[in-house]
Amino acid sequence: MQRLQDRVAVITGAGSGIGLATARRFAEEGAKVVCVDVDEEAGAKAANEVGGLFVKADVTSEDDVVRMFRTAYDTYGGVDIAFNNAGISPPDDDSILETGIDAWRRVQEVNLTSVYLCCKHVIPYMRRQGKGSIINTASFVAVMGSATSQISYTASKGGVLAMSRELGVQFAREGIRVNALCPGPVNTPLLRELFAKDPERAQRRLVHVPVGRFAEATEIAAAVAFLASDDASFITASEFLVDGGISGAYVTPL
Repeated sequence: MQRLQDRVAVITGAGSGIGLATARRFAEEGAKVVCVDVDEEAGAKAANEVGGLFVKADVTSEDDVVRMFRTAYDTYGGVDIAFNNAGISPPDDDSILETGIDAWRRVQEVNLTSVYLCCKHVIPYMRRQGKGSIINTASFVAVMGSATSQISYTASKGGVLAMSRELGVQFAREGIRVNALCPGPVNTPLLRELFAKDPERAQRRLVHVPVGRFAEATEIAAAVAFLASDDASFITASEFLVDGGISGAYVTPL
């Protein structure tokens, strides 16, 4: 499919995981991809692989965010898609009883404030052209509670969900769609690290997924490509769950 032919897509956190898989999928569908990452080696490698443009940026820096969208516009003449995907889940973000204020603030800055900055600075480009699709990475934990808490991560993703809903409503009549992607657990380096460090905790998560496995990054990328495309032209302000059924489950299959 070539649903994104010649559209300009900016992806944050493009060097690995869901971001990298989405860069590949967007390129396959014909998009001009701007790969943004704070990791210069990983970001440049992703951009080279998909024939795109690499921009090194710290998405918690407003100046960097302004520069990355300006670079995309100056290079390709527009910004049609923004996949605001960069995020962290550090080990010192745990139970509210254990998580310190510095850990709390760091996660909020990367996971929530960066999405605020990206939306704030891409929307003017989209208003100018009268159309655009913004996909913000939230999580299934934005709609569910967990006894294995990562309190700042969970709160940040709830914020992403609420902000995406409001922006989707606010700018709907200007042709700008804003949706919150809510993945379930995904087989990424972050999750594999969790398995290695605490297999019991990881297994406790897996048992609740009705499908019986974690998602592959390519499956999440397919959902992002759908939301970015005209196939999703009537979808905005939504919580788009791609979670293997976890949010709908009471008891999972044996």
